[in-house]
Amino acid sequence: MPTPTLTPVPPPPSPPQGGETYRLTVPNTANAPKIAREFLATLLHVSRHDALADDARLCVTELVTNAHRHTRTHLIGVTVAVNRKQVAVYVTDDMPWSLPVPNLTPTEQELGCGQGVFLLDRLAETWGSTIYGGPSPSYKAVWFTLARPEMPS
Repeated sequence: MPTPTLTPVPPPPSPPQGGETYRLTVPNTANAPKIAREFLATLLHVSRHDALADDARLCVTELVTNAHRHTRTHLIGVTVAVNRKQVAVYVTDDMPWSLPVPNLTPTEQELGCGQGVFLLDRLAETWGSTIYGGPSPSYKAVWFTLARPEMPS
């Protein structure tokens, strides 16, 4: 039997230098993904990151949907840090051991489930999950970053 190997996960990104941070907390309801998606879209429009909006909306929808479907957390947090070049989005809940895992062999009933991680991996510049609280974890963040395409010189 092969020994399982762990792929190193990058550390959570530091808030972008020279940027601003915004926070939203929503109840864990079926409306949470839509509220988070619209919150993020508005921030990206105001901060002139319209080119990142479609990918960001899809990624945050997947993460908030995962928190809604797979945890019993009462509140889901969305933190967005933006500057001129980058956007970092953190989705938090109080279920630190419920981490996103790709569904590599979905049954017919599960088709479409577990695919959000693949989308995140494809669209985000970086992404990962971080458990907080030391020896007694109390919450986790699943995060991703998107960067503005470099302009030709």
